[in-house]
Amino acid sequence: MARLDIARQRLHGQRISKTSFRKPHEVVSWLVAVQAQDYAGAKWALGLRMQGATDDDIDQAFADGSILRTHLMRPTWHFVTPADIRWMLKLTAPRVHAANAFIYRQLELDGTTFKRSNATLTKALRNGKQLTRDELRDVLKKAGIAADDRLRLAYIMMYAELTGVVCSGARRGKQFTYALLDERAPHTRTLEREEALAELAGRYFVSRGPATVQDFAKWSGLTVNDARCGLEMVKAQLRHETIDSQGYWLSKSRPPAKQVSPTAQLLPIYDEYISGYKDRSAIGTAEVGARLTALGNDLNYIIVIDGRIVGAWKRTLRRDEVIIQTNLLTRITKAEHRAISEAAQRYGDFVERPVRLASVS
Repeated sequence: MARLDIARQRLHGQRISKTSFRKPHEVVSWLVAVQAQDYAGAKWALGLRMQGATDDDIDQAFADGSILRTHLMRPTWHFVTPADIRWMLKLTAPRVHAANAFIYRQLELDGTTFKRSNATLTKALRNGKQLTRDELRDVLKKAGIAADDRLRLAYIMMYAELTGVVCSGARRGKQFTYALLDERAPHTRTLEREEALAELAGRYFVSRGPATVQDFAKWSGLTVNDARCGLEMVKAQLRHETIDSQGYWLSKSRPPAKQVSPTAQLLPIYDEYISGYKDRSAIGTAEVGARLTALGNDLNYIIVIDGRIVGAWKRTLRRDEVIIQTNLLTRITKAEHRAISEAAQRYGDFVERPVRLASVS
């Protein structure tokens, strides 16, 4: 397998180059979890992998609860389906708690406090109530739990997410709410630890391969040893390739023999095509990576052509249009410029606005 084929296979595995998905939960289920602390960007991450999706479609799925948003892995917010949320939490939450332990102590959040806060939140959200973080802050204060400090409140809520007490509710206007997990995802499955490791490893490598054990450990937040254990249980179902003495694992499904080239995609911030790997050398040069970092965030809104990073983009939403500005970090051809224009139009269709394309370089 040539080095460039890594990018091509990842586009195929992640269902970016071609997709049959029509529902947001299908994308989330395929990818197991989708990084989602930037809600607008995460919605486009799903839309990019769907046929004919709009921003409103993702909002509706989120409101209905067919996709949920909670803290999983590393830690940060992720979209996850109700079917997967419990076993994922059971597997990854202990690592997140370990990562948070110092801050828990610093904020004077101990087991007794967390027990009281979880009980208070459960009572406040019972019978389908969905409340904002500010509303829950007031509930906690009335129960005698200090929550004025925003960081302390954030970690109280994260703990409640990680322990399976709360998850996302529907948005109220532009505000996010919390709901009880037992009411948003009742009776969904749990797995024993070894089963969960195998499930996560198999679905990671099928949807994101070619990838290394180190990529899987970085993405999942698991130890490298746990990542290896999970892979060992499923490797017979995967294909293995060695490139430059490095072992890669991937789905046995191959991309189509013929693909349109050049093809461009405008990826959202923290897209799984970028954040799903420790080593991104197969999709961008060190020089391009350094220039992206200089722009402020190497996980920013990225432009890729045939799977390779060529620049960054940003969008400005107005009532009657969306302005997309591109910042190219390498020379591209006229055909590649046309491919970027087509990708911009696809984003315009997603937000249901005409596109005005501009360049800052």
